[in-house]
Amino acid sequence: MIGKRTLADLDPRAIEGKRALVRVDFNVPLKDGVVGDDTRIRAALPTIRSLSQMGARVVLLSHLGRPKGGGYEAKYSLKPVAAALEGLLGSPVIFIPDAATADAAAATRALPRGGVALVENTRFLAGEEKNDAATADVLAKLGDFYVNDAFGSAHRGHASTEAIAHILKPAVAGFLMEKELEYLGKALAEPKRPFLAVLGGAKISGKIDVIEHLLPLVDRIIIGGAMANTFFKAKGASTGTSLVEDDRLEMAKGLLERAGGKLVLPDSVVVAAALEKPETLREVAWNAIPDGWGAYDIGTAARDRFGALIRAAKTVVWNGPMGVFETKPFDRGTRAVAQALADATAAGAVTVVGGGDSAAAIAEAGLEEKVSHVSTGGGASLEFLEGKVLPGVAALDDRAA
Repeated sequence: MIGKRTLADLDPRAIEGKRALVRVDFNVPLKDGVVGDDTRIRAALPTIRSLSQMGARVVLLSHLGRPKGGGYEAKYSLKPVAAALEGLLGSPVIFIPDAATADAAAATRALPRGGVALVENTRFLAGEEKNDAATADVLAKLGDFYVNDAFGSAHRGHASTEAIAHILKPAVAGFLMEKELEYLGKALAEPKRPFLAVLGGAKISGKIDVIEHLLPLVDRIIIGGAMANTFFKAKGASTGTSLVEDDRLEMAKGLLERAGGKLVLPDSVVVAAALEKPETLREVAWNAIPDGWGAYDIGTAARDRFGALIRAAKTVVWNGPMGVFETKPFDRGTRAVAQALADATAAGAVTVVGGGDSAAAIAEAGLEEKVSHVSTGGGASLEFLEGKVLPGVAALDDRAA
């Protein structure tokens, strides 16, 4: 990873016996006190295990959900996550229930070399989301150096992701953070061509900055999902009951004019009388959506065309589904894109899936091991693709020239 120091840059001899304060992203789904999906926990294991094997005392920080801040809320407690982590590691994980007590710092010092502790939800601290320096000072007492491995939270300037990196030194990237930035950074800075972006999702407003940033960098941008409907209407087509952002029509027209043929819209769409009436579905041309009907996926012609473009590419970045993929049979377009990415990867392309719904879709298709990289951070990867500075990355130590 160019520019920032990483865990690999640290002398293992200087790590042994020290308390590594590691910001991870354990913002995982919980149901009845049990972790429903441990993907994000597993993604942090290489950093945790490496530090443990080097004899560090590993102290983990994470947020979970959106508590009001400034106090404990049982449903957002990380205690069930500690149990899940213990199972994955196969060794004990000490749970620290309150970061802001003298007992917390004492517990971190009492850890055996190689031991692991998980601190309660950082968002129970009132100053966390305000990037409060005093809150960062409280957290800094729990470690001797700082490792940020929470790419999924790197776009947020919070006390545990940004302010603390200015206090606790060295402040370096963990292995997951390094991998995320390596793939996303190289995809944008040094892409093998053809370089293709595949963008989907519901709203053009949510992807406008991505489109603007990527237009001069890519060879083509494929547009799918409900956001394509806004482009259809901007081109004068009837869109029936499809989701359209009428207040973004002029923006869509402007993008089409500036794109100079780089934007690739679906040739065909799958329509139905309603999302709840899949038995009525049929395929129509993009400009032939019937009145009273809605478009819920890309059609066969679009799947074939998009698939051919993806398979011919050397670098592909994907963010956003092609339709209402969580409702069958409107998942076919998204699955087709996932398969095309897997095929492109097998042919030597670098393929990056930008978290969120795209990551969920490729996992559901059983293809997450068949692409180059699946990001753990939906919002962070989106902001990275927008060209924004991620506060949690910017605050880390720069690598010496």
